[in-house]
Amino acid sequence: MGLGLRSPHKVRHRFPAGGKRGRWTKGSGRPSPGRERQPPDERSESALDSHPHLSSEALGYFRRALSALKESPTTGEERELMVHNILKEVESQALALSTNRTGSEMLQELLGFSPLKPFCRVWAALRSSLRFVACHRCGVHVLQSALLQLPRLLGSPAEEEEVEDGKDGPMETLEQLVLGLAAEVCDDFLFYCGDTHGSFVVRTLLQVLGGTILESERARLRGSQSSEAQRVPARECKPTDFEVPETFLNCLQDLSSCFLKDIAVFITDKISSFCLQVALQILHRRQPQFCAHLCNAVIDYLSTRNSSADGSPLLLFLRDQTSSRLLEQVLLVLEPPRLQSLFENHFQGQLQTLAAHPIANFPLQRLLDAITTSELLSPVFEELSPALEAVLAQGHPGVVVALVGACRRVGAHQAQVLQLLLEAFHCAEPSSRQVACVPLFATLMAYEVYYGLMEEEEGAVPAEHQVEIAAARSLEEVTVLGSLLLQHLLHFSTPGLVLRSLGALTGPQLLALAQSPAGSHVLDAILTSPSVTRKQRRRVLQTLKGQYVALACSRHGSRVLDAIWNAAALGARKEIATELGEQNQELIRDPFGHHVARNVALTTFLKRREAWEQQQGAVAKRRRALNSILEG
Repeated sequence: MGLGLRSPHKVRHRFPAGGKRGRWTKGSGRPSPGRERQPPDERSESALDSHPHLSSEALGYFRRALSALKESPTTGEERELMVHNILKEVESQALALSTNRTGSEMLQELLGFSPLKPFCRVWAALRSSLRFVACHRCGVHVLQSALLQLPRLLGSPAEEEEVEDGKDGPMETLEQLVLGLAAEVCDDFLFYCGDTHGSFVVRTLLQVLGGTILESERARLRGSQSSEAQRVPARECKPTDFEVPETFLNCLQDLSSCFLKDIAVFITDKISSFCLQVALQILHRRQPQFCAHLCNAVIDYLSTRNSSADGSPLLLFLRDQTSSRLLEQVLLVLEPPRLQSLFENHFQGQLQTLAAHPIANFPLQRLLDAITTSELLSPVFEELSPALEAVLAQGHPGVVVALVGACRRVGAHQAQVLQLLLEAFHCAEPSSRQVACVPLFATLMAYEVYYGLMEEEEGAVPAEHQVEIAAARSLEEVTVLGSLLLQHLLHFSTPGLVLRSLGALTGPQLLALAQSPAGSHVLDAILTSPSVTRKQRRRVLQTLKGQYVALACSRHGSRVLDAIWNAAALGARKEIATELGEQNQELIRDPFGHHVARNVALTTFLKRREAWEQQQGAVAKRRRALNSILEG
């Protein structure tokens, strides 16, 4: 293969991968996209002094009120009256609650209970201090929570009723309140987007105006600040759509036009850039033409900067922490013809250099994720494929996984990339080593490292695979990227080699794979891939016989067993239930096992076998009928 670990990267057989090899870990060259801590300025401190504070008595009242509301029945006049009275008190102290750490958390929960009219009154009470609240470390969460209530409240019948008067005349509708917030943000767009807290309001506002809530933003609002939550790539976020008035979509375009006025700031400033990234995701779904216009503005700006010594000016920005993140999102929303043009003008001839760079390899991964045509995949594959082993050795397995994912999606170069993977992991020759490819791919280790062999001399003949030694080894830790690699390979048109390697695993090894947080998804791929026949599936899964109880008593294994059960025929279900029934008491005592026992109807199986068989037969009949409808 030209490039390999035996030559320039001889000592790097363990490929850095998965988990800590993620993009935002220590030493990865790219920090987490969470909030940046900024020192408080004097103006914000004096502003805090000039606004009302929440007394301990008021805090105690709202705490008791929220507790009583949670314990009350979910419907009924008494509850409605309770909600009305609590929110009446909230209205008079909305600002003090919003800017108090504990009070803001309680207010967020109360907003989730609020009907339309009290909700509008609370929003109206905050309107005169919107700028202060939006840029307050606690108030920002209140405004985000309020905005995220819109999918529920916009469909409320009360929205069509005449809205009662407030203290200063007729109260504004919810639509008017949101548009008012958008107008205020638009008037000082750079300030809000550049503020550490205010930028979160802008991002949520863009989603609400577009009628699309990104799952990543919803998770962040729920308080999920863990590193794992922050590592979720943009392509894995599942948006939630809801209906919005036409005025919202018009306002979305007006607000998004503000990005064009200061495009350089939104490309280079870390905080402001996040707002443009969210806007591109929303516009791609709701207003694709304007999204393309924004993308062109970004690309045109970057392409006109000073040329780098080794090619396009764009390459400089691909290596920058802030602008590369924005370019990742641009690559994901570009239409195929524009993506092809971007590759030919800026990326072609530079892919191996980008793959080796600690930052630029991430936008390269997004380019690979965005490929949907063979016209683009073919030149990319031709340029990148000779360097797969070197890329793995450099600690960037995400590039390799993304390339394999592109081959799966387009349906091209699958046999070639599999052969290159075998060579990169040193299990292509002799052919007896190929049966060991699954544990190597799963752990992202070359053959010699996984089996603890001595470093081979240059030109030496590789040793044959020792089946007995392989069977005696426990499966090493499965990495996230290794699991994704196997999932892609199982969805190739001919996954026979990977299935043979899975079939060669011993029962304990396959059990360890199923019990692994990452490895369990490989079993899911076996069950769901259209390329895996029923016979092939049965041949792999029969290795788990004798391991069902251990599988049932595992957090991730029990989920795999449920999936196997749902796909199993009546005969296979009998075998599983018989094995589980031998350890019925152990299953019942286990926190995961007792759910499996209930799903299998194990008590009925042990005490009333005929009734159980009739029940399972009826389930199988309904499943066959449903499948025939779906296939028809």
